[in-house]
Amino acid sequence: MELSVMRKSFIILMGVAFSLLCACHEPEYVAPTAMRQGITSLTAYFAEGPYAEKEWGRLEIDDPDQSEFVIPLSYYYPADSEEKAGKYQIAVRVKASIGDNCKINPPLGILDLTEENVFDFTGPDGTTRKITITGKLVKSSVCRILSFRTADGTVGVVDEPGLKVWLPTDNDLSNVTAQAVISSHTSISPDPASAANYNSGTEFTITSEDGETKVTYTVVRGYPPTLDYGYSTASMEQMFNIEPRAIGLPDIAEPVNVSMAVLDGMLVVNFATGDAPCYYHQVTGASVGSLPLGDAVPTGSIASDEGGNMLLCDLAQPTETFSIWKTSSLSAAPALFHSFVNDQDVPVGGAMKVIGNLDTEAVITVVYDGIPGVTSSGRFRAIHVVGGAIVDDQIINLLGSGLSWGGGAANGTCVAAASPTMNDGWYTCYYSDNRLYWVKKDLSIGSSLNGMGPNNEQMYLNGNVDANNLDSKRFNNASYMVLFASTHFPSWWPGPQLYVYDISSFTLPGTNVWDSTALTFSIDNNNMYNLQHEKGATTEYTASGDVILAPSPDGYKLYLYCYDHYAQMLVGFSVDCLKR
Repeated sequence: MELSVMRKSFIILMGVAFSLLCACHEPEYVAPTAMRQGITSLTAYFAEGPYAEKEWGRLEIDDPDQSEFVIPLSYYYPADSEEKAGKYQIAVRVKASIGDNCKINPPLGILDLTEENVFDFTGPDGTTRKITITGKLVKSSVCRILSFRTADGTVGVVDEPGLKVWLPTDNDLSNVTAQAVISSHTSISPDPASAANYNSGTEFTITSEDGETKVTYTVVRGYPPTLDYGYSTASMEQMFNIEPRAIGLPDIAEPVNVSMAVLDGMLVVNFATGDAPCYYHQVTGASVGSLPLGDAVPTGSIASDEGGNMLLCDLAQPTETFSIWKTSSLSAAPALFHSFVNDQDVPVGGAMKVIGNLDTEAVITVVYDGIPGVTSSGRFRAIHVVGGAIVDDQIINLLGSGLSWGGGAANGTCVAAASPTMNDGWYTCYYSDNRLYWVKKDLSIGSSLNGMGPNNEQMYLNGNVDANNLDSKRFNNASYMVLFASTHFPSWWPGPQLYVYDISSFTLPGTNVWDSTALTFSIDNNNMYNLQHEKGATTEYTASGDVILAPSPDGYKLYLYCYDHYAQMLVGFSVDCLKR
């Protein structure tokens, strides 16, 4: 993938700045990182092995006079794996956060945390005392029910704060078995595989990995009370954050174009290689299987609707036939749903989105990419589906609106429809412009949000991110649109950014992407991603990513997933509409 002139300039300027800073830097034991005197925290990182430079444990310190420090280290790493991490304890990189004018001697570095490591700590008044740093393997106290399903197919709604699982059905559940997904390395009692009476309620106790914490849930047939509109922001939680290559997904050096869908309670991931997409448990991220393809060739994108359907498409160059396949089951090969000859001068299929239910009414959008170094594009395909049949298929050109984008995963875009009809317009955002647009049906700009803020803003879209991943879905009488800016140079601020907007009125009120009154959730957190590169590195990989919204079939939960290939980050969030 080629670098744009702007990106090249960005690297050169930042590289010069970094060189100047290095030339002026004087060595010191530990840079002052805290206003409070003394040591405020110690953080342990793997120094070697497959998790090198990953955070392993952290000790927060309240007592400024404390002299003996034991850093807690996860017994298993990753936490949901079966790998015992103790073998790495003999070589751990330790970093400290300390007060101004304090020093640790000798300097912290790679330590054997099976032993007590002795240092001299000098306080701001010049006095010195001995401190010791060691580590201790600890097992987790987390114990939760993550998902619950009865043998008749009823999917439970987990109310975590209420420690309750609702089974929303009118079926008789007086003598049925069930399956529960619980926190890693925990146990559940009684065994849900034994028949139980859920009509009147059954209690299950989850015991933590460390054996010391127990939590009891009540599982009962019934319909949970819900909000009248939208989701509860307080219920938003991160379910998992996985480094893709750690679970066998493509490494950063592999040139892939990421897209995702949700089907049958699984997160499906496609890489546009033509190989079968793989799928993962939508709550835990655990690998489950791969999709049977039949005649489908997913060299383009995949997407899912609100009604339990998934689409796959190929990437068609000019004069080639473009095809979309559809399936409603992970065990059934997709069937051809729609095809046409690409009569445009640019490729089609790199990005596809769906809003609505393909069995009732929905809109599919498929983008025509530009060709790097040749031409840009402002076109996309809008396909209107009613009752499972296509009733309208048209090319929409936004060049007259002043909008155009480049090609490829980084410089292209996706277009998300505002509703399941062709009447309410479209949303788009892309790198060369970095504004989030709502375009009306008549192709005039209805509203837009600025993405380029001053350097001291907490969140903004700049030349270091690719703000071209969008999706839109309806949930609990509201409509939402999500924008995910994936990283292009993961070592430079601001890192990946996620913005969720209420688009029920279609317009984007306000001035900026980060403070619009339609914004319901956002995150800009460098700790959210898993892979950082050396600052100043100019190696260019495929900076691809995707984001999707996925309402649960029962309408109680909304799932959100974002994938950043360059930063090696696959993150899942969930939110619900329960009234508490």
